[in-house]
Parts: sequence; structure tokens; C-alpha cells
Amino acid sequence: MFRELIIKTYLLLFQLLFLFFSKRPLEKNKIVFVNSFGDNCSFLLAEIEKSKPNVKVILLQKKGAFCTIPKHLNVKTYRFETYHLLDTFLSIYHLATAYRIIVDNYFGFLSVVKFKENVKCIQIWHAAGAIKKFGLEDPSNRNRTLAANQRFQQVYDNFDYVVVGSDKFTEVFKKAFGIEDSQILPTGIPRTDLFFNPEVINEKIELLRNNWPFLQDKMVILYAPTFRSGEMDSFQIKLDLQKLVTFLSDKKYHLLIKLHPINRNHVSIPSEFKAFITDVSTYPNINDLLLITDLLITDYSSIPFEFSILEKPMIFFAYDLEQYEKERGFWDPYHEIVPGPIANNTDEIIQLIHDNNFDLDKIKSFKETWNKYSFGESSKTFVREILQTEE
Repeated sequence: MFRELIIKTYLLLFQLLFLFFSKRPLEKNKIVFVNSFGDNCSFLLAEIEKSKPNVKVILLQKKGAFCTIPKHLNVKTYRFETYHLLDTFLSIYHLATAYRIIVDNYFGFLSVVKFKENVKCIQIWHAAGAIKKFGLEDPSNRNRTLAANQRFQQVYDNFDYVVVGSDKFTEVFKKAFGIEDSQILPTGIPRTDLFFNPEVINEKIELLRNNWPFLQDKMVILYAPTFRSGEMDSFQIKLDLQKLVTFLSDKKYHLLIKLHPINRNHVSIPSEFKAFITDVSTYPNINDLLLITDLLITDYSSIPFEFSILEKPMIFFAYDLEQYEKERGFWDPYHEIVPGPIANNTDEIIQLIHDNNFDLDKIKSFKETWNKYSFGESSKTFVREILQTEE
């Protein structure tokens, strides 16, 4: 009850300031990005610099968001956190006076603002696909207040367009956000452009291997589990690192561990394992890491949707499958969604790695299903379709 009161108070103040600033004229060359991740933003800014360099860009960044800013683009950045009062004040001004609002996550303020005519709010989401349910289909909604669920719908109602990379994800978003086909923007996912640029790929691979020379001549395994609610302060890696090290020690493998930002401060790699295991949780862009990854181990994360573009093998370490399905729910039966073998423990993972018998045709089919519109031109298409000023 107290939490709901705090949220309502914040949103009321936000709404009043937004209404006040809405009296100002619309700036038809100003775009606002609201980022909690920033991966897509980096690629869109690079394209804006090339094709629309006169655009004024405002970045509203949540804590942990990372976005590469081109040198020759007019960009101003603000910390979009309540405790940064001045930045929040200025952020609301820019939201009220921009002609395009681009968001990459759920943001509660969208439940209380009404944008001017001709302003468009575009959801570029932070994933290229989905295994677990979210939005209106999230099973945890039944434990929320009526006011909270109404607020969710009000946020989704403010999306003019939602970017997708496939028809499959279109159907997910229609259920998750309660939107229509007319709101779908099939430009593909901007950050996937990376996987279709051989020159940039080679540069990034060389940089990463120079930074981590111990990866030279090694088969790289990346373990990237999803965040689980309830493990914010008690997260533990369920992999048996000792068993893995014993297996890896006489093989040409190296394990990289990329944890969710909420969990990464709760895990440390024992010093005796560091010749075979490296924690890369603080590395900002996981797609860069995918370029040097030979085998991905994950669970319910959205990472496989982009990794599949590289057509490399995956193992799904779903040690808590029944519990997770009950709490979060899946869009389809888990074993039908994932394009690789499911493991319940470390011994099974080791056996799968040893056998090296992965169905690459299944991965290719998964890739084609979820990345239909992502083929290297997504950022360019997005900018052409969306970032047009009204004449």
C-alpha cells in the first residue's frame, strides 16, 4: 500500500510538470531516447549521425544503461533517476517538447502523459525474442493491485509503434501489450546489424582477444543466465565450477560468465579457477561477447535469439524448469521453443560438450523464425521510417 502511494505521488508530480512543459512549442528536430539498456540506441545513433546529422538527440539514461555516442552528433545526456532532481526536471521538459520518443523497456511515466498530436512513441524493446511471458500475460500480475495492472495497460496504450524482428515476436507483443497489427514496425532489431558487418565483427574479435590474450586458441563457452526474482541478494551459480574446471583443464576450453547486473556483485570466481574461468559480467555489450563465443549456455534469457544468427550451438541449463514455468510462464512449451538440448545439472552439460552433437539445422530454423526482418539493415530502415519531421 505504501509503495503504491509513493508511485502515485511520483507519477502525479511527473504529470503536472509534463503538462506545464507541454505549453512549450514542439521541437521537430528533437528525439528523446529513454534507455534502461541502450544496445539498440548505439546503432540508431550511428545511423542518425550518417543520415540525419542535424537532429538533436536527448538521452535519458537509467542506471546501468550504456550507449555509444558518435563524436559528431548533437547529443545531451541526463540521468533519468528520481534522486537526480535537476536531471529529472529537465528530462520531463524534453519529453514534453520532442517529436519522437524512443523507449527500450517498460517506463511507468508513460501511464500519465499525453503526447501532442504528431508525436510518436516507439518501443524498441531490449530483446529480439521471448521465452518467458511478460506484460499483460505475466502470471505475477495476479498478485498486483488493480491500480498497478491498470497502469501497465496505460503504459502500453502510449506505444504508437513496437519494433519487431519477426512475425513470431509480433504475436507475442500483441498479447503482451494489447496492441494491433497497425502498431507493429517490422524493421528488424537495430543491434543485430552487428552480426552482418564483417569488418566490425573482425575489429571487435581482435580487440577482445587482445584484451584477453588467454582466449587465444581456446574454444570459448559463455554462460549467461537470466535474472530470477527473489535472488537479488542470495544469487548463487548453480554450475559446479569444480567439475567444470576438472573437465576444462585438459581441454582447449575457457568459460566466460556473464551475470545479470543485479547479480554480478554477489559472485566471485575462486583464484584457483581463473586460468579456466573469467567473470565478464561488467562488460557492457553482450553481443560483442557472442562474436567470440563458440558455445552458449543459458536458460530463459533472450540471448539465444540473437546468438542464433551466428548459427552456433547452445545448451539450455534449466535446472529449475518446473518452478520457473509456474512462476513466470512460457509462450510455448519450453522444449519446443529452445533450439538446443536441455540440461538439468553440470554432469549433463559436461557430457553434451564432450559429445559435441548439436543440431545446427534446428538452430538455423530458430534463427529464420525469430530474425526474419533482421538482416543488417534494421537501423537504416528504422531511421528512414520513423525519424521524419512533419512538414
